[in-house]
Amino acid sequence: MQGTRLPDHEVVLLGIGHTNAYVLRMWRMKRPPRSRLTCISDFPIVTYSGMLPGILAGQYKPEQFEIDLVRLCAANGARLILGSVIGLDQETQTLQFDDRPPLPFDVLSIGVGSTVHPVDADASPVECDPRRIPIKPMQTFLFRFQEHLDQLPVEREATRRLAVVGLGAGGIEIALCIGQLLRSVRSEERWQVVLVGSSPTLLPEFQPSTQKRIRRELELAHVEVRTECRVRSTSDAGLLLEDGQTLNIDLAVWASGATAPGILNTLGLPIDDRGFLLVDENLQSTGGMPVFAVGDAAALPFEHVTKAGVYAVREGPILWENLQKILRKERLVPYKPQRDFLRLLNTGNGSAVGQYGRLSFAGRWVWKLKDRIDVRFMEKYQNYEPMEMQPEAVDADEAMRCLGCGGKVGGSVLQRVLQRIEPFEREETIVGIRGGGDDAALLAPVAGHQLAATTDFFVAPWDDPYHVGRIAALHAASDCFAMGSEPFAALANVTLQLGKPRRQEESLFQLLTGANDAFKEMRTSLVGGHTIEGTQLAVGFAILSQHDESALLKSQMREGDALVITKPIGIGVLLAAQMQARCKGPWWSPCLASMLASNGPAAMIARQIGVHGMTDVTGFGVAGHLGEMLKGSGLSAEIEVAALPLLPGAVELTREGLESTLAPANRDWEEIIRVNEKLRLTPEYALLFDPQTSGGLMIAVADAECDRLLDRLAATDTPGHRIGNVMSARDGYIELVCR
Repeated sequence: MQGTRLPDHEVVLLGIGHTNAYVLRMWRMKRPPRSRLTCISDFPIVTYSGMLPGILAGQYKPEQFEIDLVRLCAANGARLILGSVIGLDQETQTLQFDDRPPLPFDVLSIGVGSTVHPVDADASPVECDPRRIPIKPMQTFLFRFQEHLDQLPVEREATRRLAVVGLGAGGIEIALCIGQLLRSVRSEERWQVVLVGSSPTLLPEFQPSTQKRIRRELELAHVEVRTECRVRSTSDAGLLLEDGQTLNIDLAVWASGATAPGILNTLGLPIDDRGFLLVDENLQSTGGMPVFAVGDAAALPFEHVTKAGVYAVREGPILWENLQKILRKERLVPYKPQRDFLRLLNTGNGSAVGQYGRLSFAGRWVWKLKDRIDVRFMEKYQNYEPMEMQPEAVDADEAMRCLGCGGKVGGSVLQRVLQRIEPFEREETIVGIRGGGDDAALLAPVAGHQLAATTDFFVAPWDDPYHVGRIAALHAASDCFAMGSEPFAALANVTLQLGKPRRQEESLFQLLTGANDAFKEMRTSLVGGHTIEGTQLAVGFAILSQHDESALLKSQMREGDALVITKPIGIGVLLAAQMQARCKGPWWSPCLASMLASNGPAAMIARQIGVHGMTDVTGFGVAGHLGEMLKGSGLSAEIEVAALPLLPGAVELTREGLESTLAPANRDWEEIIRVNEKLRLTPEYALLFDPQTSGGLMIAVADAECDRLLDRLAATDTPGHRIGNVMSARDGYIELVCR
């Protein structure tokens, strides 16, 4: 969600575990004034570990233990960055990424959790083994587990063995529940679950009465228990134990202990001897920065606190209060952990075992209690209704901002950004932005080459200047690629929101860095541009390109040509859904990846093959851009609707009645479409009018060359899909068929 002005304060959450998720939830209710919340995660989905055993036992559906960060951030007015942090620069107070510019913060909370200990207790690290399945990252556990199962041939005679390594609460719950999953997905096999660990007792931190109840449940579930059994490594035969024996198993689920994620050691913050971040009683890093560490990532100064989710949940309100106090420069409040907490273990059979203090109890009522607690907890984080927009306060000087040339972004802001940008250097560029530039860029195109010029411009559809800038550059350059032309120079046009100069500088830097990264890859020089102030971030580029042969025009299609499209469609409806917090995480990632893919490689291959005509599929959708090609060529086409590549979620959203605001205007092309009424009512038909941002290429290629084109595209990981044929009819219609 874009604001009409840039924030004064940047609040960043690295990792969205229990504690940081509380901050995201509270942001919806009472956002600090003039602040922006940025959530950083490796995955678009986070999971609630307390419900995983219930998933394994078939008591819940997988989506019930998932929090969709894409939807939740959109609904709560936060921005989401899906990426991997590789470090922290304390001097500039920025987080470093492996694939994008550093991100500044005013206050940071680190809640990246823990990883599974590579071996039981402190033995040597376990080598990479196809039998070994770490329980974390939990977002991918079910997929990884099924993948490992699929690699095992069905065994109808002997009993297969699955080991669960770890005698703590997590390992025991998995051992008790995973048998249900195995009976469901591999019903033709017999499986023996083996619980393995180095401790002399089960649940060493629990009361003896609770241990007795759990041992009884394990016996009823026919789980084999191996205590005092330290795993040294793995082999093709199974688990190699410290005493030299081998425990024969087919698969091993690793759920032993907690170890610090590697990222914590790269941040330059104080850590304990286990690698967790040292914090004080206020949850703030002992390194003195405005950085907090919470949940499993933190080494708390309390001896009785273990790595348990209940502590992370209780830290939430303290973190939320202290983040605000840091911004207001007020004294922080301490976190006071409880001495004990309610422990509930799912036994997978409709019952559960519980402990509170010295009390131990079990039964179906305990399961119902656990179920009620877990479901209510998740309901708080699965509310994806968009927050009500609140008007932003406007300062008097902002209300009276001048227009005309008085609305330009300040020169000092612009100059500082340009000093940080390193454009690609081409021989054709005589004067560009290096050295402060001049009134205009000065270029010397290659003698004898034809020049092509194009421009494109759009308002940022979501709040991520780096990706928006990169996509805008790719989108603008696609017109040149479609003509078989090589871009060599670009001019930027940018509208920045109002804000403090340092915020404008950072926003412009992120935007132009994204664009410049894309231009470097296509060997194009960013040579100049213009920046003004406005209420929305918007960006566009004028592109100059050249070619030494005749241009590839979209009006040069030939009868009998095959029609190929290089990207799936549905971007328009998915962007509309994202603005309404209706775009699911598994849908957003492929949508973003599609927009970030350059048409340059596909265009080069098409040119080498000798295709007849080409255009890029953008705002007018498949119907509009194909219609332009047909009208220019005086031909018609037959399209196989089932062959159209579609992005995940596009059909579902269209079926729900959602569409881009441009889609109705694009339906003007319906006058040239011949289709039966049954097909006209399908979502696939509606998606012909879906506007694409940084869409793919539509290529007309000789039928005899189509397979070669598709093979060449596939060899470079560029998608290609044959969707129809060019026909001889002269009235320029598009006939849709469904075979």
